[in-house]
Amino acid sequence: MEKELLFITVIGQDKKGIVAKIATLLYQSDINIEDINQKIMGTYFVMIMLVDMKSSKHKLDEVRKGLEKIGEELQLNIQIQHENIFKMMHRV
Repeated sequence: MEKELLFITVIGQDKKGIVAKIATLLYQSDINIEDINQKIMGTYFVMIMLVDMKSSKHKLDEVRKGLEKIGEELQLNIQIQHENIFKMMHRV
């Protein structure tokens, strides 16, 4: 089964509930977390997620708006980017 992979990046001041809120949105959108890497750098929270949207019935723009809402609520910079765009930007 082919996957529809996207990268989600999150940067901002560390606070409780960041991973929980984002993971809940993804779960409710039928998006699977394939890989997750997070780190606290000083007082900053930094996270990169690789997610599979293949089984989701939601459109990318809907998910993006949900992530933007979480970003505004928690004062985070959250970006979502399709794997194909990432590959094109980083071609040799």
